[in-house]
Amino acid sequence: MALIVVDVMPKAEILDPQGKAVSRALARLGHEAVGDVRVGKRFELRIDGDVTDALLDQVRTVADEVLANTVIEDVVGVHVVDEAEVGK
Repeated sequence: MALIVVDVMPKAEILDPQGKAVSRALARLGHEAVGDVRVGKRFELRIDGDVTDALLDQVRTVADEVLANTVIEDVVGVHVVDEAEVGK
């Protein structure tokens, strides 16, 4: 079993009110060193069998067409997590 992780973030030009709220909360808690926060999404896709280049291409297509709202979001990462890391 393999795990493919897809990371989706708001486009840079899109306001991120959730990120602003987290940033303000961190400042109130004394973490002034944190300047800006952007909040995104992480999708974990468990795959039976081997991860091939063709499968990764298929996952990238799914990420662009289904997982991300490409009007306001970018897919910023599609990567395979080492099986030893699965479940940690």
